[in-house]
Amino acid sequence: MEANELHRGRLIDHLQLVVRDLDASRAFYRAVFDALQVPMGGDEADYFWADELFVSTADSEAAQGELTGRTHLAFQAADRAMVDAFHRAALAHGGTDNGAPGERPYHPGYYAAFVLDPDGNNIEAVFHGEAKRSAASVKVTF
Repeated sequence: MEANELHRGRLIDHLQLVVRDLDASRAFYRAVFDALQVPMGGDEADYFWADELFVSTADSEAAQGELTGRTHLAFQAADRAMVDAFHRAALAHGGTDNGAPGERPYHPGYYAAFVLDPDGNNIEAVFHGEAKRSAASVKVTF
């Protein structure tokens, strides 16, 4: 395996963030996911979701009354423009800048932006550079 070759599977099944203000988080993540072209679901009173991310209040059954701590969560972006759009949308909807869009030293072509969501979670959008994918996504059906 070459040093610059990566293999990504379904390492994470799902992630839940438990937040103080669901309405503020819903507005923030709706803008972020619109910029990343990811559909968001769930207009329930105590949670919503996008892909395998679930965001809920502490009152939801799954949260068991506890807020999550500070989390770093990175979303994949299709290109640099999508990273830029993510950053603008997040800042316009309650996010705080935690690293403007730009190249990072993690590997050649790593272009990312960081924002803190309304609960202080470090949310990133990253474009890893031009690459060839074997598939656009993994489809799981039950």
